[in-house]
Amino acid sequence: MGFNSWQRGRTALVLIISLFALSSCSDTLESERVVYSNDFSTLDLAGFENGKLFVFQNDTVAGFYHNEEIAVNLDDLPSHNLLKITIDILIHDSWDGNPDDGIGGPDYWFFGIDNEEIFRTTFSNSPCESTYCLYQSYPDSYFRQNRPKTDAVKSNMPGLCLFGAFENYTTRYSISKIVEHQNSNVRIYMNSDLLATNSPDPVCDESWSLAGITVEALILK
Repeated sequence: MGFNSWQRGRTALVLIISLFALSSCSDTLESERVVYSNDFSTLDLAGFENGKLFVFQNDTVAGFYHNEEIAVNLDDLPSHNLLKITIDILIHDSWDGNPDDGIGGPDYWFFGIDNEEIFRTTFSNSPCESTYCLYQSYPDSYFRQNRPKTDAVKSNMPGLCLFGAFENYTTRYSISKIVEHQNSNVRIYMNSDLLATNSPDPVCDESWSLAGITVEALILK
């Protein structure tokens, strides 16, 4: 194929893709309403399962957790066909990210609604050098290879337990997902699957906390 023919074919392909993108963006957001927001500053745990509070870096957060499911139950939601869920979490101490060695990882965190898992990823608080790096999947789903602390909101806080005396061992992330949903009630659950078989105290070795959660009900037509 000559260059001119190839160029014409490429231009046509770009045009087709552009037209498809425009047609797929024709939906209209008719309403957007915050139906729940909690940063725990008022000590409110209404609707929570396994809710507990503590103070970290002068902020009240829910936690801390190690392979424990927590959930928030919301009732009487307004009419909607989508939910936007934003979760702020703190990743404490020695999360190892992706390595699948059966000893220290992979270190998963995940959340879902009702009985459906929505997002599963890994986090790493490990220092990353040119010759050695424990990669994480976030901001992507597992298994993707990203550098530790990629897309963190804040990464220079001290650890909580094992590395409580050291900076850079708690990392804050804000995770936002839009999911299809129409029921008038919802159960949003969060959990981790952390592996620390070589630690005498796995809870002190790796844990996480919930710093905030916001739920918005959307109508898209």
